[in-house]
Amino acid sequence: MLNQPFNTLNDQEMLRYARQILLDGWDIDAQTNLKNSNVLIIGMGGLGCPLAETLCRAGVGQLVIVDDDVIDESNLQRQSLFTPNDIGKSKALIAKEKLNKINDFCEVFAFQERLTLDNYQEIVKQFNKNSLSNFNLICDCTDNFKTRDHINQIAVKQNLPLLSASGIAQVGQLALFEPYKNSGCYHCLFHGEGDDSRTCATSGVLASTTQIMGNLQAQVALTFLGLNKNPIAQTLLLWQGETLSLRKLKFKKDLNCSICGGEL
Repeated sequence: MLNQPFNTLNDQEMLRYARQILLDGWDIDAQTNLKNSNVLIIGMGGLGCPLAETLCRAGVGQLVIVDDDVIDESNLQRQSLFTPNDIGKSKALIAKEKLNKINDFCEVFAFQERLTLDNYQEIVKQFNKNSLSNFNLICDCTDNFKTRDHINQIAVKQNLPLLSASGIAQVGQLALFEPYKNSGCYHCLFHGEGDDSRTCATSGVLASTTQIMGNLQAQVALTFLGLNKNPIAQTLLLWQGETLSLRKLKFKKDLNCSICGGEL
């Protein structure tokens, strides 16, 4: 189970994170917030690998990663925690092993199973006796709309923030939903629609696309966890790699949303 959070940074952590603490707008309190944060990452592929590594290096205290897949040859082009020696092994377990070597101040818990509406409570309770209530952020790094919609239902039901990213070909999307602010959810934006036949396996993906989107996801996560700020509130961020363009589209809560309801 997850340990109780510590309140302060020790001397070695102060040295480890010194370059962050020196940042304008960032301080010891922000770094301590990271140390006391618990993050659930669902999907340890092209997005989950750079996201988890950056959060681990930056000083997030606890990561729980969930993925039922195994590593294959085609993953090595973009899934940055894995090497040829890892082929055939569990993505979640190998990611945990690699992250433990990167920063032993970060506790990493791995679960080799696909998260569903039926099993999420049992999965999470193995790490956290109070179920999802102690997580500060859920990060969706999955690759299909059905799973994302299920993760959104979990986040809304548990009243937890959901940071959802996607990347395919040379394009990506990112949004941070805060259901407790009645500002809309993933379903408000996409209405459960999407073409799951279009995947990296069928449409391809440039190695840099998932690296960029995973680290944009990490940037938002660190700002949210460390400074308690949502830099893309009610905004869908769109990345286009071929033209090096970044767009922001505002969205509103759907008062008729079947997931987060109609209350303002």
